[in-house]
Amino acid sequence: MADTTTNYPMIVPLPEMSAARKAEVADLLVGAIDLHCHSGPAAMPRILGHTEAFRMAEEAGFKALLYKDHYYVGMPHCAVLKDIYPDSKVELFSGVALNNASGGINPHAVDHAIKLGGKIVWFPTFAAKNHIEAYAAKSFPKTAKPMLPPIPLTVLDANGKLTDDTKQICDLIAEGDIILAGGHLHVSELFILFEEAKKRGVKKMMVNHPSYIIGCSDEDIRGLVALGAYMEHSICMFIPGRAKQHETEDLIHMMEVAGVDRTILGSDLGLTQAPKPVDGYRMIVSDLLDHQVSKADIRKITSANAAGLLGLAA
Repeated sequence: MADTTTNYPMIVPLPEMSAARKAEVADLLVGAIDLHCHSGPAAMPRILGHTEAFRMAEEAGFKALLYKDHYYVGMPHCAVLKDIYPDSKVELFSGVALNNASGGINPHAVDHAIKLGGKIVWFPTFAAKNHIEAYAAKSFPKTAKPMLPPIPLTVLDANGKLTDDTKQICDLIAEGDIILAGGHLHVSELFILFEEAKKRGVKKMMVNHPSYIIGCSDEDIRGLVALGAYMEHSICMFIPGRAKQHETEDLIHMMEVAGVDRTILGSDLGLTQAPKPVDGYRMIVSDLLDHQVSKADIRKITSANAAGLLGLAA
């Protein structure tokens, strides 16, 4: 996320809530699903590890947690945790991000991830040409140790057509019936990618943080939803912390544009100078209640819609 300020502690605490509000929020988070948990170990600095993120989700009654790392698949971590805590009711998932560390837009990496039980493929994030160009003149949070500079990635060839590797990846995603996530590709690439993916039988498509780096207008959101995509909004961008970019009213507006049935909240938390993931959910749910968003709608965007993408009962 954008490093917009450093005027926050390493971990942003949960603000005080009344006993009644705590109970109300706690009830709404039973069955929640986080499709965007950035716990560690990771090359990027993180404020909690996979085990703590899992235990916090378990204590809050979450239905599922999906680990996202920009550089490695997380399915082995999920398997180890489930071996250690076999009685846990929280489902654990992960996938693969198609950055340079995974070979870029690499069908072999996708095939491997699916065979390991991966539930999502993120197209390039930090290595996306769009991301690199967006941060060419401004800073972006650094990895804990310096890494090789990224090679810019795009799903398009020199003629503006989808590459053969991208098409093969769409076929693999369709066959595996898993989620195709747009990563940090520009919205202009997403339309081309999602249109072809739909033709090839991909049924689960998601735009990550459409208001950040992707470049989505309201019209773009409507167009992508018409193709069958879900809009995943990063909680970290609407609550206190260094990644905050919007107010709750902005989230509500984008929910109205896409429709509640096509909106998902993912924490995108684990980064420094921000709340922990479950606390992020508590904050945004409380804010949405303050703004008179119905409990039914909150359950859809925190649980039911994501459950459908993971093939879980709502």
